[in-house]
Amino acid sequence: MKNWITFISVFFVSLALVIAVVVLWTADAPFSTMEQQAEALAIEQNYITEATSSYTYNGQNSYVTVFGIDENGDEKAVFVPTSLEEEFIQEVSVKDGITQQQALDVLSAEVDVQKLLHAKLGFEKPGAVWELTYLNDKDQLNYVYILHENGEWWKRILNL
Repeated sequence: MKNWITFISVFFVSLALVIAVVVLWTADAPFSTMEQQAEALAIEQNYITEATSSYTYNGQNSYVTVFGIDENGDEKAVFVPTSLEEEFIQEVSVKDGITQQQALDVLSAEVDVQKLLHAKLGFEKPGAVWELTYLNDKDQLNYVYILHENGEWWKRILNL
């Protein structure tokens, strides 16, 4: 009897783990597919010749930010709308703005960051922006947007 209880317990724990893995893998599949399509479109439209990384950015509009190298060997960020409409693709040369570390330095100089949740380069009305999401010392969620072009503050959403 003891062996059956052990077997059933192990079986249900294993089943729960398998289900959790399948659900997480299935949930990530649309994002992976969208990122691959955006990378292919950025290369096809000659914004870049090689894609190095990409991620989804959700702001006023949703974009896939694709980092890559252009024909001159310069690093670019290409913002491909999730609708994959070619006329709305935007681009920026990475060297023409501040880096992620510089954006984090601007943030750290003014506010107390307990934990950085993410830093993403995205596209909004004023152009390319760094979206920095963090928890402050009171464990409150904060979003700040710093302009890629010059490192100035654009928008803050604090203490959520």
